[in-house]
Amino acid sequence: MFLNTIKPAEGAKHAKRRVGRGIGSGLGKTAGRGHKGQKSRAGGFHKVGFEGGQMPLQRRLPKRGFNSLTRNDVVEVRLSELALLPVTDVDLLVLKQAGLVSGRAKGAKLILSGAVDRAYKLSGILATEGAAAAITAAGGSIAE
Repeated sequence: MFLNTIKPAEGAKHAKRRVGRGIGSGLGKTAGRGHKGQKSRAGGFHKVGFEGGQMPLQRRLPKRGFNSLTRNDVVEVRLSELALLPVTDVDLLVLKQAGLVSGRAKGAKLILSGAVDRAYKLSGILATEGAAAAITAAGGSIAE
């Protein structure tokens, strides 16, 4: 096999359509653009999403995008931050009063970051596997 003998497979290549080259081509005169109108003319185009003056779809729909509506519902709390609390019975209200979570938070999740020095009794607070193991190892408990 030589480079000068290589050819594409039969039927793989076909001639480009030549528009506006006379009646015999099948695409003469209007060159497949039809008669009149914006799309028949040179340079005639409309921008993407244009609906003839009607309020376009991307402006009719509410702006939600990728901003999660529940992103602030569950707040992360570090194990080391529990040491700032004066009590050992911890729930969401205690965390809010101590300023560890915002007032808008609907839940809290304890993450393993830091050490536990007391036996905390958590109620209504989620915990990661590592954080739960650290709490129970320190003699505490988690009630969800």
